[in-house]
Amino acid sequence: MGFFSALDISASGLTAQRLRMDTISQNIANANTTRTDNGTPYRRKMVVFEDRSSSAPFSQYLSESSQSLLSGGGGVRVSQIVEDSTPFKQVYDPGNPDADKNGYVQMPNVDIVTEMVDMISATRSYEANVTSINATKDMAMKALDITK
Repeated sequence: MGFFSALDISASGLTAQRLRMDTISQNIANANTTRTDNGTPYRRKMVVFEDRSSSAPFSQYLSESSQSLLSGGGGVRVSQIVEDSTPFKQVYDPGNPDADKNGYVQMPNVDIVTEMVDMISATRSYEANVTSINATKDMAMKALDITK
């Protein structure tokens, strides 16, 4: 694996985790949004990652796996942002304009505790990629120092 491919892999991880943190922030910001443009409560969004080189069928992926290990792989990318299909929470609030005839309001399926745990996980992953970039940079500097 070369220095530049190691930097590229870590940079792809940084980009993916930044988008994950942005999505989590959007979930937290809309935790109390009871009506969106389509008339339903806000639905939690989740980021799905995939290997950048995994667009091939499984048989091709299996035959090329040893070559990708030698070449350093391809990093990660966001394949899609999906909506969480868990049901909305029901909260009794008859004074709310979005309440049904029984006085219940459908609240978003966003759990702040879950979002904060995901945010900590994304932050730690981001920090790990920064550490990897710094280690790669330090190795490159040490290699240049050998020539002195």
